[in-house]
Order: sequence, then C-alpha cells, then structure tokens
Amino acid sequence: MAQRDGDGWINCRCGSQHWGLHGAAGLLLVEAGKILLQHRAPWVHSGDTWGIPGGARDSHETPLEAALREANEEIGLNVDLVTQRGEHRDDHGDWRYDTIIATAPSHALLFEHNHETIDLRWFLIDEITELTLHPSFAKSWPKVSALLLGIEGGAA
Repeated sequence: MAQRDGDGWINCRCGSQHWGLHGAAGLLLVEAGKILLQHRAPWVHSGDTWGIPGGARDSHETPLEAALREANEEIGLNVDLVTQRGEHRDDHGDWRYDTIIATAPSHALLFEHNHETIDLRWFLIDEITELTLHPSFAKSWPKVSALLLGIEGGAA
C-alpha cells in the first residue's frame, strides 16, 4: 500500500483552512434524478451535516483515485463498479477540491455505520437545498447541480 501523505490542514490564500495537503476529492453518486449523501458524524470536521464521501488526496493519487478510496473507506462502496460521468473542480490556486460525479449499481453499496458516517441516503436533487449541508459542499452545490443537469438532464 502506498504511503498516506495527504492528511493535514493547509492555510489557503482564500483565507480558509482546508483539509488535504495535496487537495481533496469526493464522490457524488447519481441515479435517476437522485444523489447519494452521507450524514457526517457529529465529531468530524463540519459534522452533523450532509455531504459526499471524500477527503485528503495523497501526492500519488489522481482526484478519481482519491475519491474512490475515500468512498470505499467511508461508505463501503465497491469501487470496481463505479463509472465516472463528470467532474467539478473547485480550484483555489494553492488548493482544490475535485467532485467526481459517478454512477454505480445498487449492489455496489455495502454501507455499515462507521466513525465518520452515521447515515447514507438518496435524495432528490430538488431536496438538497433543504438539508443542512457541509459548508464546502453547500458552496459548490449551485455549480455541481448545474453540471448534473448536463449529464442526461440530471437523470444520470
């Protein structure tokens, strides 16, 4: 197994602190006008919010590799069954977050509660703004949701 060297905080020139010394990535699963969101445990950074599984990218990983690794760790996703459909990059110059948009068959999800995730649920795209979202996901949601509309009219 390759060394994990991405964990840590970076002081971004945008004025915020971000997790991931080499940036971060997450996986947004879509299916028939719905997206899969993770209810983050209260004790994690920006906890008790809804977002996508994701985290720090290691120096040797592509955004896709990092997003798949994190989804496997946090929600038990069989990453061999995932098909990438798109990507949104929130680039700050010295730090970035890549949202990988993908599909996977329902049997690819083997979720069990863990220390980072207390629930996992499919939501209609129209319901997302009613949720208490992870602050960074909330900020990127308008651009990500617009991108979703371009992927088979939002029904990927």
